[in-house]
Amino acid sequence: MASIIYVVFSILSGLVLAQLLYPFLTVLLAQLFGKERIKEDKAAANTDFDYACIITAYRNAAIAKPLVESLLRQTHDKQLIYLVADECPEFDFGITDERFIPLRPDPPLRLKAKSIKYAIAHFRRRPDYIAIFDADNLAHPQFLEEINKYAASGLLCIQGQRTAKNLDTTYAALDSMGEHYKNYIERYVPWLLGGSSVISGSGMATETALYEAYLASPEIEQGQHQWKKMLQEDKILQNFILRRAGTIAYAIRALVYDEKVDSGAAVETQRSRWLFSYFQNLPNSAGLLFKGLIRLNFNQLYFGWVTLALPMFIQVGVAGVLMVVGLLVSPFWSLALLLGLTIFSVNILLVLQLDRAPKPVWDAVWQVPKFVWRQFSGLFKMRDPNKHFQHTEHKKYVSVDEVVGRTEPPPGDQP
Repeated sequence: MASIIYVVFSILSGLVLAQLLYPFLTVLLAQLFGKERIKEDKAAANTDFDYACIITAYRNAAIAKPLVESLLRQTHDKQLIYLVADECPEFDFGITDERFIPLRPDPPLRLKAKSIKYAIAHFRRRPDYIAIFDADNLAHPQFLEEINKYAASGLLCIQGQRTAKNLDTTYAALDSMGEHYKNYIERYVPWLLGGSSVISGSGMATETALYEAYLASPEIEQGQHQWKKMLQEDKILQNFILRRAGTIAYAIRALVYDEKVDSGAAVETQRSRWLFSYFQNLPNSAGLLFKGLIRLNFNQLYFGWVTLALPMFIQVGVAGVLMVVGLLVSPFWSLALLLGLTIFSVNILLVLQLDRAPKPVWDAVWQVPKFVWRQFSGLFKMRDPNKHFQHTEHKKYVSVDEVVGRTEPPPGDQP
């Protein structure tokens, strides 16, 4: 019996240790061997694709005005902007530019995927790429110009870099810290090493035919009726592309500014939804991992592993429990997990440095336990969003000029 316990404990400890060490190992490999993968083709670089920028607003269209203004100021100006104001009060942005098309669906749609489909049904012209934004986003003036470089290189799905629009509270800075880490570990490093970026949910552009095929997939067609309040559009899209052996690029200089949560209660609300989405997606991640093993497809294998990895706070919590139990079962594994936790923690600081996290994020490092506790609270409050959906309220009304000046350029060479 003791030997069985030891074997099971060793397997669990080994899996957790692997999850703790892989971020540091991949960062090291990316620093040594990683490279940007867009082609240097001058003829292709002069290709100006046409973009449909779809903004989905729910119950608050006013927050989207700065985003619309930022999209109208793009250095790449071949685009139309569709704002789907779902169940929103009357609004008037005072914008007369013909590139801006406000849409007010009736009856209300109450689902992001339905809003996107509604916008596509009202296209004034067929675009080459469809770019998706949340109403609280802001787009850097060169966002589409940077995306277009990757599109001109033949890439069909390109994720931009989301970064904080607001760092005015400790929780906002801590939320931004998590995004800096995930941007680097789950998006930039995989892209540099020949894999695919995880999709953020906004600030990405997808070739129109590919995006329409995704919207016609069974997961979307059935899901928009089954999941009436929250559908994992981002995860369905990335799984759809990876199953087809496609690639999701990461345009690190295509900046999109995203509103960060500003209170502990908002952390719990947001993370409970995200955790439900993570656990719901586990079979898809495992399927991609298995498919990558069978087909010897590095892209699918790596992506499956990245999306299968436990959320950071759960990794650390499980490792801590196993480390204490290991004092009784196996001191070797206890010591190994302690070493793993140390490397994992140091790597977080290394990533913040490599991703050029701003000063408010560094100042909030000592407050991480507060954020972790709120995430654990969100885990225990995780419920079916169809019955207990809570919308995250967005209220940071700022212009793109206010945020561009305070952010450092992303790492890496100019593509």
